[in-house]
Amino acid sequence: MKQMRRKVDAKQTDRKTPVSGVLLLDKPADISSNSALRRVKSLLQIRKAGHTGSLDPIATGLLPICLGEATKVAGFFLDADKRYRTCIKLGETTDTGDREGQIIQSFPVAVTEDEVAEVLQGFVGEYDQVPPMYSAVKVNGQPLYKLARRGIEVERAPRRVSIYDIRLLDFSAPRFEIELSCSSGFYVRVLAQDIGERLGCGGHVESLRRLGVGKLSIEDSCTVDEIEHYESVVERRQLIVPSDETLSHLPKIDLSFDAAYYLCRGQTVRAGDLPPEGMVRLYENTVGFLGIGTSLGDGRVAPKRLFHASGA
Repeated sequence: MKQMRRKVDAKQTDRKTPVSGVLLLDKPADISSNSALRRVKSLLQIRKAGHTGSLDPIATGLLPICLGEATKVAGFFLDADKRYRTCIKLGETTDTGDREGQIIQSFPVAVTEDEVAEVLQGFVGEYDQVPPMYSAVKVNGQPLYKLARRGIEVERAPRRVSIYDIRLLDFSAPRFEIELSCSSGFYVRVLAQDIGERLGCGGHVESLRRLGVGKLSIEDSCTVDEIEHYESVVERRQLIVPSDETLSHLPKIDLSFDAAYYLCRGQTVRAGDLPPEGMVRLYENTVGFLGIGTSLGDGRVAPKRLFHASGA
């Protein structure tokens, strides 16, 4: 963490003071996101917390964890674009799409670096992707992964996703490494399977690292070991980032005192410099960050998720 570390309000360093903010965790491999969340809650001695979209157990990298009042904004990270680096192994397909699954097919690999690079560029843009069975997507209220573990496969509706850019970093058959930026809801495991299918030799994810969520970067994160390095809870809490700084991908809108007053009572208000649509961060000069609003497209903004003034 180079730029965001130690920016939490000084009053939150008192262990008896309610904490609000976001801990940018570099999740280790081979543990679930929920296990990582429980570890952070224990180290920071915080009761109310939630992560912002699961990483698979094999995956490492950026996992924003919202604490206290900041849990109100956890859902906004789910809709943010993501950036990943992944190693894909060709020649084998697995039932999960990654190395944790059972190998279901094996093929000889006779592809060149140029062939892989050409196939990769074919995925840039917008297209439909079918979620994998081993995922948290729910069908009739049931997570798909629970059905998959029972050997049940159901039809899944495709989702519109986008890859903004994709780069081949290294090629050493049967493995290659890529970095990509994509939309929310994108499954790298499905991409690995689709790439393998187009190359005619199958493929699965061997390793995965999330490098970015929205404008948040892995460079600003901390590991569990780094958190444990600090002996006191007060010092550990200084790693927390104010929630509004982690939402910098949303436009910032300043409200007058009167507009803020009525907005905090659930009313739509007028504001300047609003985008035509979408969510925005709302501020008032004397209070600071108020929360998230939605631009209505007619010069008005409606409250979406507001913070208590003491917990912003």
